[in-house]
Amino acid sequence: RSMHPSSVKGVDDMISLGDLSEAGLLRNLLVRHKEGNIYTYTGSILVAVNPYQLLPIYTMDYVHMYTDRRLGELPPHVFAIADSCFFNMRRTQSNQCCIISGESGAGKTENTKLMLQFLAAVRIIYSPSSSRFHPFGNAKTTRNDNSSRFGKYIDISFSKEGAIEGARIEQYLLEKSRVCRQAPEERNYHVFYDMLMGMPEDQKKLLSLGSASEYKYLTMVRRNLMSLIIYAHFRSALKVLTFSENDSWEISKLLAAILHLGNVNFTSKGEREQNSCQMDEICALLSFSLEDSLTQRSFMTARESVVKPLNTTQAMDGRDAFVKAIYGRLFIWVVHKINKAIYKPPEDESDVRQSIGLLDIFGFENFAKNSFEQLCINFANEQLQQFFVKHVFKLEQEEYAREGIVWNGLLRFKRYCWI
Repeated sequence: RSMHPSSVKGVDDMISLGDLSEAGLLRNLLVRHKEGNIYTYTGSILVAVNPYQLLPIYTMDYVHMYTDRRLGELPPHVFAIADSCFFNMRRTQSNQCCIISGESGAGKTENTKLMLQFLAAVRIIYSPSSSRFHPFGNAKTTRNDNSSRFGKYIDISFSKEGAIEGARIEQYLLEKSRVCRQAPEERNYHVFYDMLMGMPEDQKKLLSLGSASEYKYLTMVRRNLMSLIIYAHFRSALKVLTFSENDSWEISKLLAAILHLGNVNFTSKGEREQNSCQMDEICALLSFSLEDSLTQRSFMTARESVVKPLNTTQAMDGRDAFVKAIYGRLFIWVVHKINKAIYKPPEDESDVRQSIGLLDIFGFENFAKNSFEQLCINFANEQLQQFFVKHVFKLEQEEYAREGIVWNGLLRFKRYCWI
């Protein structure tokens, strides 16, 4: 069939397309991407295509250009969405929320950063950047060299005058299994590599650390000449967020203990002595004895406590579960410390602040081998999808029905029952 004229040149807002089929929408995104336009509207929704390159469209000139402008007045841009959130919050005196969703590598986290950059720039007072703890939660995947392996909700608080007064971060669904094993062509969390390649040799010696290639939990080890600078910036960021020198050192000790635990071998009882020196190092880092806990389990019978030795597979599974628990608790503690640094509760309890929330969560996942983590991630995404469908389509149709507007229904919606 012949192509609609609007599909040839492309349009800023896909609502104005003459061909609203899936092919027509994809064609419009392709045409605009070839012209260097990575943003496209669908009404008040912004579709962003990852350009995989740095573009000169996020400078202060663009911040000023999109400040206090109506949505659609200028070409589509993530700054326009941020400004629209702020304008609606001030106009309606109600909290706003922006959901940023998409596949891994689509640019969700980068666009979240850009929205924070815009809000901080135009409101001056404070920048609630969440990138400080990304080394703990980001890793290389097959689709993205800096993929967020956790979901986060950033709640930015504003004063009555519209100035940013602080922010709080809530984290969800950290991929703890990545600490112990990674898929082919993927890596562990950045913080391990940054520490091993950037930490001064005298500090590494105190932690009995070697090169990254020596640890079973780490894969795809490559020498990065920027590691020393990256690690220095990481340590500086911790200081800015009120982490003391002792806090930073305790973090390093926990990370080192995790790496050493990954190298522990479990064999028969008579051959276990080969791990004795390594276990001593791990116990010193964790400040408690661990060997018995890794090699046996105890349980209560009717009258006494019974100790049963674990086989090799059980011991390895227990070790990995312990490591995931350590890393998960460390991540929660780091987020808590950051929140204490960037959020200040109102002095007057009656002072109700307004807020803008940004939800950055990974999209649907389907791997060759899936686990409970994928179930949780996909369930959360399905709930978000239903929330989106309800507010974009269902509520709009109900309003048409109430006002007696004659129209053709777009979709038939199903009710989902979760068990």
